[in-house]
Amino acid sequence: MKNIVFPILLLALACSGPDIDQKKTWMLGPFERAEDQAAIIEPSETTSFDDPMSGKVVNWESMATFNPAAIVKDDKIHVFYRAEEKLGEKEIGGHTSRLGLAVSSDGINYVTEPKPVFYPQEDKQKYYEWTGGTEDPRIVETEDGIYVLTYTQWNREYPRLAVATSNDLQNWEKHGPVFKNWKAGKYLNMETKSGAIITKEIDGRLIATKIDGKYWMYYGVPHIWLASSEDLMNWEPLENHEGELVPVLSPRAGYFDSWLVEAGPPAVLTEDGIVVLYNAGNSQSIGVQNLANRIYTGGQALYDSKEPWKILDRTSEPFIKPEKDFEKSGQYVDGTTFVEGLVLFQNTWYLYYGTADSKVGVVTWKK
Repeated sequence: MKNIVFPILLLALACSGPDIDQKKTWMLGPFERAEDQAAIIEPSETTSFDDPMSGKVVNWESMATFNPAAIVKDDKIHVFYRAEEKLGEKEIGGHTSRLGLAVSSDGINYVTEPKPVFYPQEDKQKYYEWTGGTEDPRIVETEDGIYVLTYTQWNREYPRLAVATSNDLQNWEKHGPVFKNWKAGKYLNMETKSGAIITKEIDGRLIATKIDGKYWMYYGVPHIWLASSEDLMNWEPLENHEGELVPVLSPRAGYFDSWLVEAGPPAVLTEDGIVVLYNAGNSQSIGVQNLANRIYTGGQALYDSKEPWKILDRTSEPFIKPEKDFEKSGQYVDGTTFVEGLVLFQNTWYLYYGTADSKVGVVTWKK
């Protein structure tokens, strides 16, 4: 969600889709908050590790823990979250991000690893990840049990969407920017982030699924674009006949998503179509008056199951928004419910989100 470096936003009405009632039958949810809800993952000043980038011992999650991905493995929920250490200031985008891991066997209590599990190292991705780090993960599983992590590489020049794979969620192979091989790197130096791969529920697990022989991924900000892949590592952006990117979801004047839209957790192929949960920014002067400027809420959009670029429906109101104190206080003072992680666990859907760029929250929907 950070490091937004796009130019002045053109208030596009394209891809707005028809207005709908918030309670459409195709939507995921309704998601509910726990009684006396609190953050499930918070910053800690007691954890540290030897940072290969600085050569120092750092308190890697002392300032913020937020923007989580989630996956189920061995009957436990694994939550990957973005973490930042205190550096004496709170400039958004000015810290180093690493990914921590929290594990839960009941969806209520979470045990965090003392050290980050994914971070900038002395490896082939050093150029893309130093010194900003690894940010904003999403994660999916393949049919053969491979875990695919999409994340943002931030070298303080361009935020780039990248991919890594693992067999065990602990040891990762980084494959680099997802568009580095497309048309001689045409989009390599363009802001690309927030990769939400289409999944399908199979035996209670969300599995990356193909449509017309290809995997598909929604990505980007301030619009959402679409890309396809045959191997989940090398991706081809959807272009029109003139070789230009085609947004499949755009901001709308007059609505909660008037400032920007950004892909959320992995999309879900359902009987009704492809359901995309997305993050939405408000611009009060041309958006919604009772929502603050720059506040992040959540929307949902429905796409055709065979043509993932074809929008069928879209919410006219957010299905989740900052309400609790921990969602409106932190380094992002305008407030966020920034959705990134979605799993089905013990017949309940868990939706994980970042709060004010500072903590992690979760809401649930009983299947």
